[in-house]
Amino acid sequence: MEFLHNFPFWAALTAIFFAQFIKVPLHFIMTKKADWTLITSTGGMPSSHSAGVTALTTSVALDAGLGSTLFAVSAIFAIIVMFDATGVRRQAGEQAAVLNRLSVDFQKMISDIHVWQGKTHKEKQMEFIKLKELLGHKPVEVFFGGLTGIVWALALHKLLGVF
Repeated sequence: MEFLHNFPFWAALTAIFFAQFIKVPLHFIMTKKADWTLITSTGGMPSSHSAGVTALTTSVALDAGLGSTLFAVSAIFAIIVMFDATGVRRQAGEQAAVLNRLSVDFQKMISDIHVWQGKTHKEKQMEFIKLKELLGHKPVEVFFGGLTGIVWALALHKLLGVF
């Protein structure tokens, strides 16, 4: 049952859930629209990936010390995850946005073709599947995700102490 008392694991896991949940009120403040789908979506502010890995790294530092091998592994892992969030995943999302615009343009072009004239608008729309565009993060989203994770781990450590 040591697993139940693993502070770094629980700090990282709860930081991910916290970061996902906080996206809803932050989005509401900015747009005045509640979007509960953000809880299970990728991308957005703050980055739950960054929150999770920085909470993990911070809690490992608190548990094992900055000089430990485990901290080094965790820190490098966090750097890779955050770099990926702003790099490859963000670029894939931007490419998805371009492809979605091309799909809309293509749909407009072929809507005039005789074959499509007999179909309803809904039937035409269903033939086009949009790619998910919000895959990665802007650097500011990764920064605040990382900050969220650090603050979350420190707050949990202070509130709960070491298990």
